[in-house]
Amino acid sequence: MATYLASIYGTEKDKVNCSFYFKIGACRHGDRCSRKHVKPNFSQTILLPNVYHNPSHDANNNMTREEIQEHFDDFYEDFFVELAKYGEIEEMKICDNIGDHLVGNIYARYMYEEDAGNAVESLNNRFYAGRPLWAELSPVTDFREACCRQYETAECTRGGFCNFMHLKEVDRNLKKELYASQRNYQREKRREERHRDRSHSTAAPETMALPPPPLP
Repeated sequence: MATYLASIYGTEKDKVNCSFYFKIGACRHGDRCSRKHVKPNFSQTILLPNVYHNPSHDANNNMTREEIQEHFDDFYEDFFVELAKYGEIEEMKICDNIGDHLVGNIYARYMYEEDAGNAVESLNNRFYAGRPLWAELSPVTDFREACCRQYETAECTRGGFCNFMHLKEVDRNLKKELYASQRNYQREKRREERHRDRSHSTAAPETMALPPPPLP
């Protein structure tokens, strides 16, 4: 029985735990969902919900497609640089859905769980565009499972209200530059740490002060 329960955990066959929350870290039913949303105590992935606002979703928008892409690229770069301060990012994804539970969601998967935890703790004391940020650890581990495959082939009939991720794509060259810059930064950081450790290990040991001679 235990083996069977483990095999269906987080799938549609699981009648206890919400499969959407397990795959996407979000559920359109929210707290009203009939199944459990098990929030992880440890995870490499963090979620910042409802942060990015796509101008194209505004009825009064008059920006061109090129201007909207430039707006998004600037936003992506700002957040990537900020989140990279807490550790090495393996992937950062931003949703372009318009459903309440996915709109503007930012997901970032770090290389180490400790860095993700530090990011959540710090970001919950931060503001963006005058609004407080709210970060949490997310159960999402595989973005391929969370993404809408029909959206990738322009065949999704649900549009922005799809319950799977519709990801906004950043400029390919910018993305390449950001990840390359991060690798260089992490490499230099590790080099400095090794140098500091070697300097500490080869330093002359402190001499113990001798007691004063006895009085005659």
